Amino acid sequence: MELLDLIPNLKSLGIEYGTLLMFALLLGLLLTGMPLAFVTLLVALIFALGWFGPNAVPLITSRVYSFVSSFVFVSVPMFVLMAALLDRSGIARDLFDAMKLIGGRLRGAVAVQTIFVAVVLAAMSGIIGGEVVLLGLLALPQMLRMGYNRNLAIGVICAGGSLGTMVPPSIVLIIYGLTANTSIGELFTSAFVPGFMLASFYVIYVLARCYITPEVAPDPSPEAVPSGEKLRLLKGIVLPIMVVIFVLGSIYGGIASVTEASAVGVLGVLLSTIVRREFNLPMLKGAVLQTLATCGMIVWIGIGASALVGVFNLMGGIKFVSALITGISDNPTIIILFMMLILFVLGMFLDWVGIALLTMPIFVPIIKSLGYDPVWFGVLFAMNMQISFLSPPFGPAAFYLKSVAPPDISLGDIFRSMLPFIAIQIFSVGLLIAFPGITGR
Repeated sequence: MELLDLIPNLKSLGIEYGTLLMFALLLGLLLTGMPLAFVTLLVALIFALGWFGPNAVPLITSRVYSFVSSFVFVSVPMFVLMAALLDRSGIARDLFDAMKLIGGRLRGAVAVQTIFVAVVLAAMSGIIGGEVVLLGLLALPQMLRMGYNRNLAIGVICAGGSLGTMVPPSIVLIIYGLTANTSIGELFTSAFVPGFMLASFYVIYVLARCYITPEVAPDPSPEAVPSGEKLRLLKGIVLPIMVVIFVLGSIYGGIASVTEASAVGVLGVLLSTIVRREFNLPMLKGAVLQTLATCGMIVWIGIGASALVGVFNLMGGIKFVSALITGISDNPTIIILFMMLILFVLGMFLDWVGIALLTMPIFVPIIKSLGYDPVWFGVLFAMNMQISFLSPPFGPAAFYLKSVAPPDISLGDIFRSMLPFIAIQIFSVGLLIAFPGITGR
């Protein structure tokens, strides 16, 4: 009872001031450096006790259980394990070498092949951070050694490595589907074209910049690749493409659910490492431990965010915030743009998992009431989260790359290098809003 006595009767504040206090508490605790999962759990507990009393605590546990007991959630650790195995094998390295055949004699060929490799890696696992690190280790030293403009090389790696948010099987889309109670298979189908559209925009930008300002990239190599070398390089692309076909083909073909396809993907990557004679117990142990750490973080953030949203909903907060947002304008497009602005600002400071779990219970009902398709909005959300991975001051892609970049490359250099690609991403978000048919919805 002593703890309860310390918590005032928050209900007397009313929903307006209660919402303001909740936001201030969240912001204040985050500024102390406390992890988002613990912040949301603590604030949820304070408001549950202060608004409803101790009898409301079981409601938090039921809300948390409904989140973690979803069958589709099993696919998350499977895709994370795929990424961890890729990280420890030589598959990505051989794939990068094989992409030399695609670049050919183009100016900026290595930058273009880096984007292609990023697309294939994204289609294999849907994980973002590992891709940026892998490309930072494989492509950045090679581009710098060949004389590529440093800003262009850095931007290509960070933007390309973040394509996992859009290209199926995206973990971002899976979490959105769980939160919005939307078909993940439909999300994957709708995100396919926008994801490759964004990658195409990156390639167009790189080629345009390389040919307009030739000094940013070295002259194309006139040497033809011998037939024997071509055959060796092609071997590096066969296994990754087969894994992509099995994972995405089984989903789009209706053969397997997303969860089942994720298990097929793990099996495919494991068999690939065995065929390549790279499989060993230390590698498997390291991949499993990395998966546990990553999924533990996602689950804890999910638990905290689910508890907070559950309490806020019982307080009447979701209806209050929905009314505020819809009251901004009678024009639905203005409301959508305002939501995008909120997500953009939150993306500067919060992890995408927390953003999805905190905002989608509020945003998705508004989207439905406006007559929009929640699947289309899910693709729009994933595109917006692309921006959050690059945007300062806490863009994760910058910190991932900094961990493997040469010491003379500062965080400031990395963030400046990403600005053209952030502009491309914002343009792509605008295209999806103006032309929803791009998603096929």
